[in-house]
Amino acid sequence: MDDLESVKQLKYRYLRALDTKDWDVFAETLTVDVTGEYGSSLRFGNRAELVEYMRSSVGPAVITEHRVTHPEIDIEGDSATGRWYLQDRVIVPDFQFMLIGAAFYRDRYRRTDQGWRICATGYDRTYEAKMSLADVPSFALDVGPAIRV
Repeated sequence: MDDLESVKQLKYRYLRALDTKDWDVFAETLTVDVTGEYGSSLRFGNRAELVEYMRSSVGPAVITEHRVTHPEIDIEGDSATGRWYLQDRVIVPDFQFMLIGAAFYRDRYRRTDQGWRICATGYDRTYEAKMSLADVPSFALDVGPAIRV
């Protein structure tokens, strides 16, 4: 697999692991010294902080869907940068809440002995829409077996 395809597969694995709550695989997509900046208020300085935040904040009671498209990836030796268009949805049934939004991810990647890993990630929102599911009387949710509890 060439470097470009490897970086794409890495990002897809990061998102799959996030949405299925597979925190071991999620952690494996990141370098130990990864930095994260999600919007203006969420910042992380290493893998342990980032993974623990996701594990505790986006646990089994929170359903997420992250889709990225339109990758713009530049590879220079053992480093790469990437920009992705993100569309996401967050559903919190216990609070009858749903968020849909879009953003542009900006990532940096580093080639390691284990392959490409994300060494910096974050996004800038283009919009975020929030709604109460109580306003949607027909809303029903069935969660499939892919999500780890």
